[in-house]
Amino acid sequence: MSGIYKNYTNEQTGELLSNYLIEYWSYSRVTSFARNEKSFEKTYLYGIKDKSSASSIAGQAYHAALDAYFKNRQENIPTDIADMQAVAFNHIDGVPADAWKIQKTTPTVADCIRKATKDATALISNFMTEVDIYLSGIKEVISSETRLETWVTVNGVDIPLPLVLVIDLIAVTNDGKRVIIDHKSRTRLTDESELRFTASKQAITYVLGYESETGETIDEVWFIENKISKNKDGSPQLSCLKIIMDKDTRRLYEAILYEPLRRMIQATSDPDYVYIINDSDNFTDRAELYDFWAKTMIAEVEDFDIPEAKRPVIRQRLKKIRDASLATLSPNAIRNFKKYTEQFIPYDLTNKDMTNEEKIEHILRSFGIITKVQYAFKGYSSTTCLLEISAGTPIASVGRYRLDIANALNRPNVRIQKDLFVYEGKSYLAIETGKKSTEALAWDKSKLQAHRIPLGMDNFRQTVHWDLDNQSTPHMLVCGATGSGKSVCIRSVIEYALLGGIGEIYIFDPKYEFRQYASRTGITVINEIEDIELQMGLLALDMESRVKSGKSNKTLVIFDEFADAVANSRKGAELKIYSKVVTGLYKNGAPKIKRECTGEEKSLEENMRILLQKGRSSGYRILAATQRASVKVITGDAKVNFPVQVCFRVPREIDSIVVLDEPGAEALNGRGDGLIKSPEYSGTVRFQAFYVA
Repeated sequence: MSGIYKNYTNEQTGELLSNYLIEYWSYSRVTSFARNEKSFEKTYLYGIKDKSSASSIAGQAYHAALDAYFKNRQENIPTDIADMQAVAFNHIDGVPADAWKIQKTTPTVADCIRKATKDATALISNFMTEVDIYLSGIKEVISSETRLETWVTVNGVDIPLPLVLVIDLIAVTNDGKRVIIDHKSRTRLTDESELRFTASKQAITYVLGYESETGETIDEVWFIENKISKNKDGSPQLSCLKIIMDKDTRRLYEAILYEPLRRMIQATSDPDYVYIINDSDNFTDRAELYDFWAKTMIAEVEDFDIPEAKRPVIRQRLKKIRDASLATLSPNAIRNFKKYTEQFIPYDLTNKDMTNEEKIEHILRSFGIITKVQYAFKGYSSTTCLLEISAGTPIASVGRYRLDIANALNRPNVRIQKDLFVYEGKSYLAIETGKKSTEALAWDKSKLQAHRIPLGMDNFRQTVHWDLDNQSTPHMLVCGATGSGKSVCIRSVIEYALLGGIGEIYIFDPKYEFRQYASRTGITVINEIEDIELQMGLLALDMESRVKSGKSNKTLVIFDEFADAVANSRKGAELKIYSKVVTGLYKNGAPKIKRECTGEEKSLEENMRILLQKGRSSGYRILAATQRASVKVITGDAKVNFPVQVCFRVPREIDSIVVLDEPGAEALNGRGDGLIKSPEYSGTVRFQAFYVA
């Protein structure tokens, strides 16, 4: 049964959801509420997520590997242990520094990564050895990692919040039964009678959600546990509990689920509900909960990661909490209590009442590195801290703890500049920490100086330029993933170029992102690949003409997504020119005509290379942009032609190295937070790009 709410209009649904502090329910939310209401409040109302232990990350990586295995199986693609390990390792590598939970057994992020890698490897090995526990009973895999959002009826009651769930595996057995399979990683196998009871709420949640959304009936739910450590007696590492979903089982499990679900729904419909701390909860850090409780008495809604739609009601709730607290306790008493609880959170500096500069000094001191943050310069999207390292300390050793610094600052990553930074005649190690952008750096025409195109401002509030009049900086390469700010930067450059009197601008726009410039005077926008090839050839010919005549005037060429355009352009035999050639005469005197190759056109890539190499003296300036930071696209020869290199956020460290010859761009915030390497600047400079609508 799907209930009455599935037939609501969007307006009715919006009105319904406005009555609750959360936007949906799930199995994990219900169990969290039942176990510890204050922990539920912290995570699901205020968006303060717990950090994950190495074991938890290993379990997530194992799930990712299983997802790849079963998706490949659907396509009849063989998957070996190395393939699964690659998926798991990529997942672990993608975990940001601020997501790792530092513990006594794993005191650094590097230790966490090593343990997670070791555990994930063991889980995958166990799976591949005992994979028949899955395959012997499965005829067909229907789907893997299926996400559903639907409305359900539990225990005969229509639930007024949608259910969101992710089902690990849905399959059909050899005897035609439709089953849901849940993968679990364990440090010890759960007793079957215990698992049958504890898994009841999860089993019925998955069944109700899947059946409501698809109309298909689930016959069984399997929980397959994988024990990380090897059993000394050689017994199986994998264990499967099968729950048959008959009518009696369904009724029992719905009743077990309904009670905590009902209480959670009631609590989240009441902005004044008081969530109780369960001091006996071994799954939650009590000190962190009490620290959160104190924070709600003095913090504002902006201090929490709360969805915009829920901010008004949470703001009202915080005001009532604060008013009630201050009526009985002074702000100083609350702050002192918060400091007291912080003493019992030894492995998490993010909650400490310390400045970021003090946290950097503290975390490095814990590893035996004595340092002092002498200066902190706050930019638009990042802060640059200048560290003075004590004598006798190898400066390179600081880089080993880059992720630990990020973890302490509650940031996904930090960037440590490759070269020392000289400030007021003294050298410092510069550490850049990203911060949440609170304002856009508005495009400002006053920043333009002749043909020095402003790109943005660095953390020292100095304008970063691309000088079109400087013969050593004629062309610029721009790279960045979706959402990094690359396109906005290009629009800013175009506007400054027009303002600076550049009267001839060509925009090669294969993805149709700059069509608004087609009607602007002096700008030619070309979209289709055939037209781009033709125009690039004409520009190369014009450049040759300028060189011979000695003429020079500024022409700006913007080539967006040049890598894709080059990949899709004509090559090889497609460039050959064929003509009809007379090869002799027939006996009757008629000419013999044959179609022969009489020449070959230059490719798009070759014309572009010619323009890059020879165009600078005749006034050509080229900005080439791409999302693909691949060595096949950005080769060593290509980078020689682009002395100015700009990199916005990219997904991987290797992408940053390809563009800039150093890591760092993977740690950027996006939204115009960039790095620039240019002959005009010493080292790589971090900057915030100008925003133009």
